[in-house]
Order: sequence, then structure tokens, then C-alpha cells
Amino acid sequence: MPRIALFPGSFDPVTNGHVDLVRQAARLADRLVLAVGTHPGKAPLFTAEERLAMLEETCAPVARAGGCELRCITFADLAVAAARRESATLLIRGLRSAADFDYEMEMAGMNATMAADLQTVFLPASPSVRPITATLVRQIAAMAATRRPSCRPPVAARLRAKFAR
Repeated sequence: MPRIALFPGSFDPVTNGHVDLVRQAARLADRLVLAVGTHPGKAPLFTAEERLAMLEETCAPVARAGGCELRCITFADLAVAAARRESATLLIRGLRSAADFDYEMEMAGMNATMAADLQTVFLPASPSVRPITATLVRQIAAMAATRRPSCRPPVAARLRAKFAR
């Protein structure tokens, strides 16, 4: 039976931090499902379709290199519901700091009450990507910063195009 992991997030945009976690998760699963959350109350910079495309462009080669199949989906409900639909037994969550840990522990506890068969796996961000957040990447791009070491070239190109308008 294949080991399936779900990694939910907004991925708005895909950062090198996300790619780092995909690299790590690909070593743990046979199939990694990247799940783009779409919530009506949020106004993302990129459409769900654009975020799926960025994930495919930046993460598929990384997953393949780790010997892992990659699937990208959207979901508009709970992550545990998306995990069930995908037959995932692992829920991937990244940690950058102690503050992330505290928040993620609360989420893992709630998820465990709703889906006892779903194991949350915390992956520490590599030191070089710990300061990166999608919010910071968007803010820097909006200020027309030319250097974008926090995301892959295809994502940087999409950011430039988005803010060139």
C-alpha cells in the first residue's frame, strides 16, 4: 500500500521554503499531494490555477528527484477532509520557529480529534529558508525589489508580471 502524504497550504506564492519541505516530504511518502486551500474570505494574489501551475513547475522536479509521485489539488474545506479524499495517512506541516510549533501543535491536536488515522508530521525548515514567508515574498515583490532569492525563477517571473501592471 503506498504511503500518501498531504501538504496543505495557501502557496501564495510558492516559496523556497515550500520547495524545501517538498524535498523533505518526498523522502517520506510514495505520493505527495500538495493541496492549495481556497477560502472565500481570503483574497490571494494568485488564482488557484496559477498556484497549481507554480507548484507543478517548482515542486514536481523536486518530488521526482526524491522518488515520489506528486499530485496538486485544491480544497475549500478542512485539510483532514482533503486528506481523506486523497487517502492520505500523513499530514505534512512545516516549522520555522517556536511560534509555528505552538500553533501547529494546536492544529495537530484538533486534526487528531477529527481524523485519528491521520498522522501529523512536523518538518523543520532548513536554516537557509527559515526567514521566508509567502507574505514577505509578496511584500518585497510589490515594492519592485529586483532580487528574489526566496523563490524559484518561474515564481519570480510570475511575481514580476503580477506587479508590472
